[in-house]
Amino acid sequence: MDLDASGNDSVVTEFVLLGLTKTPALRPILFVIFLLAYVATVGGNFSILAAILAEPKLHTPMYFFLGNLSLLDVGCISVTVPAMLGHFMSNNRSILYRSCLSQLFFFHLLAGVDCFLLTVMAYDRYLAICQPLTYSTRMSWGIQRALAGMSCVFSFTNALTQTVAVSTLKFCGPNVINHFYCDLPQLFQLSCSSIQLNEQLLFVAAAFMGVAPLVLITVSYGHVAAAVLRIRSAEGRKKAFSTCGSHLTVVGIFYGTGVFSYMRLGSVEASDKDKGIGILNTVISPMLNPVIYSLRNPDVQGALRRVFTGRQPPT
Repeated sequence: MDLDASGNDSVVTEFVLLGLTKTPALRPILFVIFLLAYVATVGGNFSILAAILAEPKLHTPMYFFLGNLSLLDVGCISVTVPAMLGHFMSNNRSILYRSCLSQLFFFHLLAGVDCFLLTVMAYDRYLAICQPLTYSTRMSWGIQRALAGMSCVFSFTNALTQTVAVSTLKFCGPNVINHFYCDLPQLFQLSCSSIQLNEQLLFVAAAFMGVAPLVLITVSYGHVAAAVLRIRSAEGRKKAFSTCGSHLTVVGIFYGTGVFSYMRLGSVEASDKDKGIGILNTVISPMLNPVIYSLRNPDVQGALRRVFTGRQPPT
């Protein structure tokens, strides 16, 4: 344990991440698995972004937000997995205190923007299906940029607030984190000072960045479902639902893992279930998102084929 003595107090200057396994023989196998997952995630999301940029047909608000979501997925997995890969190849699993806080900040920044963008995408689908006559004016290029910018500002404010609040806590030891990255629940468990303010801040953030967006998404899709059911053509209903199904799948994974991770702060003992949810949230979800969004979308599939074959889009 690395501690700095200051008077009668001992202050932690670094943490030790236990990671996914204590078995040395499993580390090379896990290194290969997560390296492949990282390469697949970065390649898949950048392929989606390249398809959106190269295909004029995809220059619409929905795909503008999807492109931003792809960038966020690359950033989110890059915050956690490269450091984890380094720990697999080294016996040193320590992480400096300031590096831990930096990881915490960027993870919450990117995840927060992700949360708001998913809400904006639900609003976009509501306007496109329920208000088609005013869609072009209510989702203009300026409004798109404003919504994306507001998402970044709100998320930055929350991430900075949470990080500064954690930096005021005292960590006297132990300094062992039973996880593969630094996050609020694990740091709260190690603090030797009161975390009451931190829990209150997290509760406010959960209401503002979790509950409120989820309510807005639910209301938006409630209106969408009602509008789609009024479509007489079965083919029309199928097409309308297919444009929303991918987004709803991503929302379900994102909020499902988020609720499990942050609504269990009363649990003193960190378990391997937390690591599994962490993998789902930071690795599996960003890796699956490109597949989910392109699986049933012929426009994206066609654009991807043209990107990989070098063919020009039809004029």
